[in-house]
Amino acid sequence: MRFSFLLLALGISVWAADTDSSQAAATPAASPQDPAKPADPAPPPPPPAKYDGWVFSGLVDGYITKNFNTPTSINNQLQNFDLTSGRPELSLAKFTVDKSDKVLGIHADIGAGETMRWIHLADPAAIDHKALRFIEQAYVIIKPTNFHGTEINFGKFVTSAGAEVIESSSNWNYTRSLLFAWAIPYYHLGLRANVPINKEVTVGFQLVNAWNSTWGNNNLNNIGLTLAVTKKMYTYTANYYEGPNHIGTTKGKRNLFDTTILVNPTSKVSFYVNADFGRDNHIDKGSDSFYGVAGALRVQVAKKFAIAGRTEVFKDSNGFSTGTAQTLKEGTITGEYKHNDHFLSRIEYRHDASDKPFFDKNQLAGSVKTMNTFTAGIVVLLGPWK
Repeated sequence: MRFSFLLLALGISVWAADTDSSQAAATPAASPQDPAKPADPAPPPPPPAKYDGWVFSGLVDGYITKNFNTPTSINNQLQNFDLTSGRPELSLAKFTVDKSDKVLGIHADIGAGETMRWIHLADPAAIDHKALRFIEQAYVIIKPTNFHGTEINFGKFVTSAGAEVIESSSNWNYTRSLLFAWAIPYYHLGLRANVPINKEVTVGFQLVNAWNSTWGNNNLNNIGLTLAVTKKMYTYTANYYEGPNHIGTTKGKRNLFDTTILVNPTSKVSFYVNADFGRDNHIDKGSDSFYGVAGALRVQVAKKFAIAGRTEVFKDSNGFSTGTAQTLKEGTITGEYKHNDHFLSRIEYRHDASDKPFFDKNQLAGSVKTMNTFTAGIVVLLGPWK
């Protein structure tokens, strides 16, 4: 009985399959469709800011230099921030604080070392109040709504002029150019506003104190005009500063025009040309002029290794900047190894030359026309923590 029932069930199944096949042959097949896929899960929200929008970072920069003139003074003349020969030195240790919301923010750089001492050497306020020597920058940030990216800063900030900056890790060479050291200011105190005209062009206006003056010298009597054009393969900047710089009087204005073009023909090759022209007018009659041009090339040889060369000429017509009326030339070659995002090392050979016997050699001051130095520098970058 059970066997008969199984035969009956099998017969019904065969008959049903034949019927379905004949119907499928008579009816056009419907286009197959994949079953609907479930929606991708929403990405997880970003982790909350650890410090409520505050960002902290820093760096430590140290070097040792060999001056082949072996001057008794152990000074590397004309060089900035790598001033001492023959022993390890701390160039800069800096701690940075940033806080920037949609409308308001602040920025502060607090540092120590030869760099901070040198940039404040002639600042009237820092001479009277030595604690000011530890402040590189400190300003508030205002970004007005509906002003298309306009940013206004008030406080102490580094200059817009020049192709290089104070921090060596942000430059191509370890030592700074003659133009950076002797043709432009380091910083200003006052007001600046940067206004984007479009995605490529930004203009700016500054109302500031005299050069390198936190306070006490022609407060807010100088103006600055800036222009930046950013394209895919190049960036062009132009800066103009004008105003009185002689302590105790508004007579005798100083003028500076600075311009730089930075070109990136490939992802591994970059070069720039920087030019400066300055004039310092005397309180009564006459003026001192200083001007020069510098060029540099950087090649990323490998992922972690790069080489950079720089050459320049600087004419200090009346000795206003260097203390001697002279024409200076400089050539530098730098090798850079970036161990990781936080550790950078460089070795560098530099040749300085004057048309006058300006450089010290052994015990003889101002006895030779050239100076050659070899420098090894290490920079440790900290953070950012945010």
